[in-house]
Amino acid sequence: MAILAAAGVASAQSSVTLFGVVDVAYAHGSTSGGSSKSQLKTDGYNSSRLGFRGTEDLGGGMSASFWLEAGMNADNGSGSLTSLNNQTGGTTGGGGLTFNRRSTVSLASGLGELRLGRDYTPQFWNQTVFDPFGTNGVGTTQTLNSSLGGNTAVRASNSVGYFLPGNLGGFYGQFQHYLGENNKTGAATEKDGNGSAIRLGFANGPINVALATSSTKFAETATTGKIRSTNIGGSYDFGVAQAMALVTRDKVSSTPTSVTGKGALIGALVPMGAGQIRVAYSTYKTDAATTPKSKKWALGYVHNLSKRTALYTTIARVTNSGGAAQALNGAVTAANNRSTGYDFGIKHSF
Repeated sequence: MAILAAAGVASAQSSVTLFGVVDVAYAHGSTSGGSSKSQLKTDGYNSSRLGFRGTEDLGGGMSASFWLEAGMNADNGSGSLTSLNNQTGGTTGGGGLTFNRRSTVSLASGLGELRLGRDYTPQFWNQTVFDPFGTNGVGTTQTLNSSLGGNTAVRASNSVGYFLPGNLGGFYGQFQHYLGENNKTGAATEKDGNGSAIRLGFANGPINVALATSSTKFAETATTGKIRSTNIGGSYDFGVAQAMALVTRDKVSSTPTSVTGKGALIGALVPMGAGQIRVAYSTYKTDAATTPKSKKWALGYVHNLSKRTALYTTIARVTNSGGAAQALNGAVTAANNRSTGYDFGIKHSF
């Protein structure tokens, strides 16, 4: 009886949850150059995933938790790749089930949370929180430029993170340091994949604003240097609509050349009965020789059939200039052409 009673106390203090999202859409992209592509595609509204998370109450206001979350391509059943060391050309996991989205263990108390493992970077949170399309689907923001943001633009492996407690009157924050885990040899690649990032924000009532910045070391065959990504975003809920804005700057300081990219977004979420209208305009340009620039308009609608199931559709159009050649939904275009894309799909969460 004593053993059973102890087991009952332990189970009351612990919890483990299975969760996930399955999201598949029909997606079409075309360009003014005549190229087009149709496909079934995952992640049109939310990212498809399968995860496990759990929490244990340690007493005295302290808790321990874990989070394992695997990305998957729901249109074909394959898993998503993951970077093991935050480095270009570094080893990545295979296309099976990898916990690439998040793999962490943490301790939390009234002083905040200490989190270890693979996790989202501070600079990415502003990108997704202040994008009406949540960095998913054909309407996602132009400001998330992964080619300049590097391998830690969204997540970082081998990270140590600290989160401020939630009782600071609306102020919140995250600090993160991550490792490339290279041998100390004195070579240029010694600190490749190392970096630090911080995010500070304030959310109270209808307003939410945050600033984030990161610095990541990198070394490749012809260049060495660092990537500095900084962004500031905000939103205000007017009731009839929630307005959003974001400004970003990515600077790659390297030898022999450096490049800077700048982006901006304005958008809104408009409640509409059981659904929501999403609209955004975003731009991104770099200071390369021809100053390539892409501008995107996006309009979408989400209709919630329940708390867990939704139908959605989005249409977007990109205009390229200065040698930019972005195309939507897998289409291919020459420099300075336009591209149009749309998708409609189903999202179910559990």
